[in-house]
Amino acid sequence: MTVLSIIRDCLDALLHPSARYDALMRARHRAFMAPRLLGSLAAFAAFPLYLAMRGAPGAIEVAAFAWLIAPITLSWFLSRTGRFEGAHVLSSLALAGLIMAVAVTTGGIESFAAVWLIVVPLEAALSASRRVVAFASVLALSCAGMLILISQFGWLPVAEPSAAERAVLMAFGVASATFYAAGLAFGAESLARTGVALLSREEERYRLLARNMSDVISRHQRSGAVQFISPAVESMLGTQVAGLLGHGLFDRVHVADRPAYLTALSDAARGDVRSVEFRLRREPGDSERGQVDFIWVEMRCRPLERDPGRQDIGRDSTHEAEVVAVMRDVTDRKLFEQALDQARSAAEAADAAKTRFLATMSHELRTPLNAIIGFSEMIAQEQALMLGAAQRKEYAQLINDSGQHLLSVVNGILDMSKMESGNFEIASEPFAPRASLLHCCNLLALKARESGIDLVTDAPQDLPIMTGDPRAFKQIVLNLVANAIKFTERGGQVHVAAAVSGSQLTLCISDTGVGIAPDDLNRIGAPFFQAGKTYQRRHEGTGLGLSIVKSLVALHLGELTVQSRLGEGTAVTVKLPLVYTPPQVKPANEKPSESKIATLTPVLRQDLQDQTQDEPAPVKKSA
Repeated sequence: MTVLSIIRDCLDALLHPSARYDALMRARHRAFMAPRLLGSLAAFAAFPLYLAMRGAPGAIEVAAFAWLIAPITLSWFLSRTGRFEGAHVLSSLALAGLIMAVAVTTGGIESFAAVWLIVVPLEAALSASRRVVAFASVLALSCAGMLILISQFGWLPVAEPSAAERAVLMAFGVASATFYAAGLAFGAESLARTGVALLSREEERYRLLARNMSDVISRHQRSGAVQFISPAVESMLGTQVAGLLGHGLFDRVHVADRPAYLTALSDAARGDVRSVEFRLRREPGDSERGQVDFIWVEMRCRPLERDPGRQDIGRDSTHEAEVVAVMRDVTDRKLFEQALDQARSAAEAADAAKTRFLATMSHELRTPLNAIIGFSEMIAQEQALMLGAAQRKEYAQLINDSGQHLLSVVNGILDMSKMESGNFEIASEPFAPRASLLHCCNLLALKARESGIDLVTDAPQDLPIMTGDPRAFKQIVLNLVANAIKFTERGGQVHVAAAVSGSQLTLCISDTGVGIAPDDLNRIGAPFFQAGKTYQRRHEGTGLGLSIVKSLVALHLGELTVQSRLGEGTAVTVKLPLVYTPPQVKPANEKPSESKIATLTPVLRQDLQDQTQDEPAPVKKSA
């Protein structure tokens, strides 16, 4: 351990607690106490030597030595109170008093001690206080003025030193003052160096924070112009800091979010704390989320607080307020919120589907059950009601029809449940599609005739044998043709056509019915959904027919297209492969293949008529 470190530790032990945690203030206190303690100790050490050489001292000499020892009390005052400016004021008074006492006894203003008056404001400069420096300057000038007055009025002692002694004393005064001023200069330089080192250290600390923070810190004018922005923005937006200064950041804000962005900055400049979320354009590039044109950021801004003591001299008090802001990337949170909203919408849609399902089932199940129970009770009471054979047969037929309808509803629900759960299996086997198509049309021909609808079937004789599930094929045809008949007004026409195109069998079922509105067209095929408000209650049904068709077509790796226009009819096109190949079992971690269900687009009745005219002459089926 060196002597300097020992001295520094001793000085640090004397420091006031208020100066121990500020490096610059600690250095200033240390610079004030060290020379005074060393000077006082030197005076103590020189006093016995002075006595041995000079003999008994006079009153003035004793007072001078006492004055040299007085700085110990100044160090004690600073150590106890921590009042740095007050200690400098007392030091200036003590130094000025000593100079005045020596100068009065050695020639007044012409004394060698008078030159030390220049040291008084120089020493006060170490206080870093304008008030102390001004006080010390006024004090030195006042002392000089007093010495001039004393000399003019002849109040000085009569004893005059010789020219040689005056020269020696003057040389001593100038040299000692110069050495003391040099010591003050070195002390000021040391304090300045300490201040620069501390400032550099603080700047490096804040620079380290700014570079390594994931959040972006920026400084804005009230208009939104950026004066400073931390380097973290380069990784956030993929661009250089220089390109974001001024209005560069504003140009990257989404046009729809710019009013909110400027409003938040303006409110913060007026003294409020504001938070705003907006979108920022980011340079395209590879990232964890891929290429994203815009990201969501959250910005919290507040007014920039200024230190009144550090404002520039002459700065107008009405200077434009500035804002400091902290931005962070909240794109992941926004994506999560969007997913949450979609999940909520899906849950609401599921709840609405459940409501539609209950309402539909309430009608579809209770109506045939009421008929079954009612007519069966009438048959049970045939003796009381005196029913004839014709009436009993009619009632039995009604009970059978109601039971068949109830069975079809239950089968539809079960088939849909199997398809949605993935338990519906395709029993693939060779079959003749033309025979199946004609059979289905024959089954529905009576219903078409009773409804006053012309059912036309166009099935070429050369349709090849196809491989697939014949039961599913019939279910597809029956559901589509039954739907076409159900939603076609009396006097209309339903056209069923089949043709081979490449390796696919194309079925086209078109009608001249009520059609489907564009808004409903996008939802066609959803379970329990029945399009339209004007006709959905005029016809019975669960809304599962087209949904089952859509699922069966997807299971066969086929395509389904629905084209319709409200009031002009509907055309449903189904394309099935002639040879169905079951898909290979994929690993559990691989996503299943998407069904090839085409986008639903509207079509005009004229287009339907053109398609019909281009096909071969239809074969009319009747019951």
